[in-house]
Amino acid sequence: MTSEVALTKAEVKKNLNAQGKTLKQFALENNFDPNDVYRVMTGARKGFYGKGHEIAVALGLKVIPKPTEID
Repeated sequence: MTSEVALTKAEVKKNLNAQGKTLKQFALENNFDPNDVYRVMTGARKGFYGKGHEIAVALGLKVIPKPTEID
């Protein structure tokens, strides 16, 4: 069974760099305010809920657990 693992901020930066993208480009492509993306990456926005949470999930910093099936 494979499980998804959240990325670190360094891994997110490395992945974006490998794609030749900046944080601003990521933000604009995903309809986020670039300032909000920077705040999530610096830790000024924790990403517990709301827009910060959406950004953290989109970046891969957080993984939403999939509900388990009960038979």
